[in-house]
Amino acid sequence: MLSFNQFLVENSVSSLSIFDIDDTLFKTDTKVIVKKNNKKVTELNPAEYNVYKLGDGESFDFSQFRSSSVFAKSAKPIENVFKTAKKMLAKFTSFKQKKVVIITARADLDDKNLFLDTFRKYGFNIDNVHVFRAGNMSMPGPAAKAKIAGDQLKSGNYSVARMFDDHDGNLDAFLSLKQQFPNINFEAFLVDKDTGNISRYH
Repeated sequence: MLSFNQFLVENSVSSLSIFDIDDTLFKTDTKVIVKKNNKKVTELNPAEYNVYKLGDGESFDFSQFRSSSVFAKSAKPIENVFKTAKKMLAKFTSFKQKKVVIITARADLDDKNLFLDTFRKYGFNIDNVHVFRAGNMSMPGPAAKAKIAGDQLKSGNYSVARMFDDHDGNLDAFLSLKQQFPNINFEAFLVDKDTGNISRYH
């Protein structure tokens, strides 16, 4: 398991640090509904959704993931990751060459302030972090997250890019950006959604 102390030595390093929300920073009760003929077939948590293959005539209903109320009522921090993110944000704020962002698979939520207040409730300085919503893009989640990360890397002069995510597909897509940015050191960290343990991926 990795800890925040691993990142304390990089004061002079320009870095982009990316965190996911669901099953990475927070555990929630939010479900993706699978429907067929306008009837519910099943409900999927984020991990199940990542690997679910739609059957004939099935479609996804993401209404719960767009509900700020559902998020606010059920979101509970995954302690180890949440603490790491808070400490990194607090330390890196004083360095202009460091940036912390969130890239979530969610689309826009229905109440932005209520959504952000959930972070504030747990002492997370969300006002210094931009939340990119990959769900607004018409492409698969891993590709959308990688596209957002790549756009961020183009806009800055970073020597390190790191991502924390519970889904290996998202991390694979992120690491594939190495071909586009050969001079950047890429670091991927896989979060165990049940224990909160952080392990280096590949």
